[in-house]
Amino acid sequence: MHVPVMLLETAEMLAVAQGGCYIDATVGSAGHASEILRRAGPEGRLLGIDRDIEALERARVRLRDVPGSVCLVHGAHGDLRRLAEANGFGAVDAILMDLGVSSEQIDTAAAGFSFRRGLDGPLDCRMDRTQGETAAELIARLGERELAEMLRRLGEEPQARRIARAIVRERERGPIATTGRLADVVDAAMGRRGEPRHPAVRRVYQAVRMAVNTELEDLARALEDGMRLLRPGGRFAVLTYESLTDRMVKQRFAAHVGKLRALQQGGEAWEGELPAAVAVTRKAMVAGGEEIERNPRARSAKLRVVARKD
Repeated sequence: MHVPVMLLETAEMLAVAQGGCYIDATVGSAGHASEILRRAGPEGRLLGIDRDIEALERARVRLRDVPGSVCLVHGAHGDLRRLAEANGFGAVDAILMDLGVSSEQIDTAAAGFSFRRGLDGPLDCRMDRTQGETAAELIARLGERELAEMLRRLGEEPQARRIARAIVRERERGPIATTGRLADVVDAAMGRRGEPRHPAVRRVYQAVRMAVNTELEDLARALEDGMRLLRPGGRFAVLTYESLTDRMVKQRFAAHVGKLRALQQGGEAWEGELPAAVAVTRKAMVAGGEEIERNPRARSAKLRVVARKD
């Protein structure tokens, strides 16, 4: 079972109130959503969105005994505004996005997300396994230069060219069709044999997963659309687990918070992007030591929150 990260802290930062209207744009197994709906009470409303059909079924089971109105929708958070308005959530009190890969996805070999030994499965990596290109198809299609660029941009991998060259060489011997095979190719390229896997393996999988699921493109749209769905005073919280996504959230939130610029003629003027926001968290919140001990996957989590101004 996936353990929601910073559960109570997130619910507090969202300022959930009785009878409120909320969106969990990455509902997963509904760990955060159940706490939000519990605090919103019988008059509360929640829209849950997820690409993973199996996750939506888990969410449905988890939320069925929680008072309040629930609408669960299959889709990507990149389509947040369209999905929200189509389901009667045109103005909401708060939005949450938890951008992490769930424990169920990581620990299920068939999902194709895990590079751990003993969990070898098809090289898939799609959040929505009903559509789109698999990781195996992507790896087979891209040229060496394109592979290197993907690994450098999305995985922030310093040895991107070296690993891309190894992937191209190995796929000439046969398709790279399983998670274990790709991890072995990266290990070999980096001169690693045996346990543990080389750190480059994690970065390669991050890049491949992000590319397959168009994660940065979806996140960029969701951040802008989410700001426009908020009522004045409404809050937007995002949990990230990689420096790349955290940097995007930090920059986009900062653009909406804006800054005061001194005028030559005296006084000040606000400079920023609309809709204007105020920072609820000045710095990213991180999990405490006790939580990390219980759930090591919380170690890399960062929580950032803004509120829409009037």
